[in-house]
Amino acid sequence: MDTCIFCKIVSGEIKGDVVYRDENITAFRDLHPVAPTHILIVPNRHIESVSKLEPADATLMGQLLLTARKLAEEAGIAESGFRLISNTGKDGGQTVFHLHIHLIGGQGMKHPMG
Repeated sequence: MDTCIFCKIVSGEIKGDVVYRDENITAFRDLHPVAPTHILIVPNRHIESVSKLEPADATLMGQLLLTARKLAEEAGIAESGFRLISNTGKDGGQTVFHLHIHLIGGQGMKHPMG
């Protein structure tokens, strides 16, 4: 996707504060963090959202979650806790239409339902 900002970060066309990269996944710091640790974890291949996943993407999704765990450990927030969020679609709050998981932590989090 030539207009997707996350694809441009993955390809190196746009500089991002990349904290992890392998053949399937790139993770980088959010430009507008909501907590001391706020990292976006994205598949290198463009997938619009969770609603566009196919059964063949199951391994990739597992890799995204395991990468989140690894990055939480490296950030020192694995024991105290962290939040993983993947907004899906306009009504779900998704603003960049490239599947991504927010890894957020480093402070107490309020329960999202009240």
